[in-house]
Amino acid sequence: MTATSPAVPLDTARLLRRGFALEWATLSWNVIGIAVLAVAAIGARSVALAGFGLDSLIEIGASAVVIWELTGSGEERQKRALRLIGAGFALLALYLAAQSTLVLVTGLHPRHSPLGIAWTAVTAAVMFALAAGKARTGRALDNPVLRTEGRVTLVDGLLAAAVLLGLVLNSALGWWWADPAAGYVLVYYAVREVREIFLGEH
Repeated sequence: MTATSPAVPLDTARLLRRGFALEWATLSWNVIGIAVLAVAAIGARSVALAGFGLDSLIEIGASAVVIWELTGSGEERQKRALRLIGAGFALLALYLAAQSTLVLVTGLHPRHSPLGIAWTAVTAAVMFALAAGKARTGRALDNPVLRTEGRVTLVDGLLAAAVLLGLVLNSALGWWWADPAAGYVLVYYAVREVREIFLGEH
C-alpha cells in the first residue's frame, strides 16, 4: 500500500501542472493576440478582426477562471465568474451584429490584411492543439471546468478559421462582404456560448 498510495496524488499533481500550463499558454497567446489584432483590424478596417480581438479578450477571462478554479476556489465564485464570461460573450454578439450589419448596409470595404491572415492562420492551429490538450487533461482529472473551457478554446480556433476564410476571400476575390459575414459567424458562436453558460450544466 505504501508503494502505490502516492501514485494517485502524484499523477493528479502532474495533470494539474499540465492544466495550468495549457491555461497560461492560452492566456499568454491571447494577450499578444489582442495587440496584433488591434493593429491588423485598424489597418484593414475589418469588423471580423476587431471582433476576434474582443473574443481573445473573453478567452483571457475564461483562462483566468480555470486557473482560479484549479487553485481550489469555491464553486460559487466559479459560477459567478462563468456568468461574467457569459455576459462578455453577450456583449460581443451585440457589438458584432451591429457592426456587421452597418458594414453591409454602408458597403464599407475592408482592406487586404497580410498580418491578419498570418495571425489567424497560426492562431487556429495553436488553439486546436491547446483545445485537444485541455480535453484530454480535463477528462483525466474529471474536471468539468477545464473541459468546458477547452470547448471555448476550440470555438476560438473555429472562429480564427472563419475570420481567416473571410480575409482570404476578400483579398483573393474581392468579396468584401465575406468580412462582415465572418462577423456573423462569430455572433452565432457567441450566442451559443451564452446559452451554454447560462442554460447548460456546469
